[in-house]
Amino acid sequence: MLYEFLFPLADEFTIFNLFRYLTFRTGGAIMTALIICFLMGPGMIRWLKSKQAEGQPIRDIGPDHLKKAGTPTMGGLMILVSVAVSTLLWTDLSNRFVWYALLVMVGYGAVGFVDDYMKLTKRDHKGLSGKIRLLAQMLIGTLATIGIMGSLPDSISTHVSIPFFKDLLVNLSWFFIPWALLVMVGAANAVNLTDGLDGLAIVPVAIAAGCFGLISYLAGNAIFSDYLQISYVPGTGELAILCGALVGAAMGFLWFNAPPAMVFMGDTGSLAMGGVLGVIAVTTKHELVLAIIGGLFVLETVSVIVQVASFKLTGKRVFAMAPLHHHFEKKGWSEPTIVIRFWIIAVILALVGLSTLKLR
Repeated sequence: MLYEFLFPLADEFTIFNLFRYLTFRTGGAIMTALIICFLMGPGMIRWLKSKQAEGQPIRDIGPDHLKKAGTPTMGGLMILVSVAVSTLLWTDLSNRFVWYALLVMVGYGAVGFVDDYMKLTKRDHKGLSGKIRLLAQMLIGTLATIGIMGSLPDSISTHVSIPFFKDLLVNLSWFFIPWALLVMVGAANAVNLTDGLDGLAIVPVAIAAGCFGLISYLAGNAIFSDYLQISYVPGTGELAILCGALVGAAMGFLWFNAPPAMVFMGDTGSLAMGGVLGVIAVTTKHELVLAIIGGLFVLETVSVIVQVASFKLTGKRVFAMAPLHHHFEKKGWSEPTIVIRFWIIAVILALVGLSTLKLR
């Protein structure tokens, strides 16, 4: 919005020439989202507490978790508002990729909101039916994927890029739609599974968003993409601004979510953030790199799959409890220890993922 209004004035006022630079607008998006979160946070937490007398239902895992009883959920609303407003202010609104990313983020956030609301009203952990939730995510993801395919150059519209190889693209044709859905829905639910301890999910999300902000910028630049020998995807540079907004909103939310958390993001936030990371990965042709950068989310998801499969097949559990962070809780690790060590793992995996840009 600011781009449309102020950049045309650059001929008269030189300072407005700054709006041509993605780096400047990304920085503006980070600060805007951060400030909105700071301003919204106290009022939204009070409002959520007034509407949620008993707070989010807490699983009886241990004494530390019982202390969290009464903490409100749906704090992801402040993330959604911060990211959406900041993105609309600083991006070029004629860019289709931005709108598809916002569609997935807001749509998945809405699904999460309904899920959170049902958990609160029913006072249990089931919430929205798993089948309905999955179908809603697939419908939203399909709409976004078809739009993205139509907006990408024909030479790469249905292709998947393979990390560590120069210009190696695999054409999936119409199978690209289920592939994209796997990435979006998988990322959304992986972040959702990871969001089990104060601050555990939000920092890895911020790290992944920062990495994909850089990837979006490089993939959308003909010179840099040619130098790095990655797929050039015109128009994806604007997604760097959305990623910046997500980083700012994540840091703003962490202020209130740091232990002991004043508010939980709930499915409202986790599904939205995972989904938007997935759609950005699909658009920039770095879906497999997301699996590396977001490897922590993958580990959490795999731990659940292994646990369920092992119990059904053998009657035995591999982990003391799944997802993985609860396993370490059962082993006696303190919550801050688990969270900080998982953050370290997220940083290491992000560095490995970024190395794929050059190691080809």
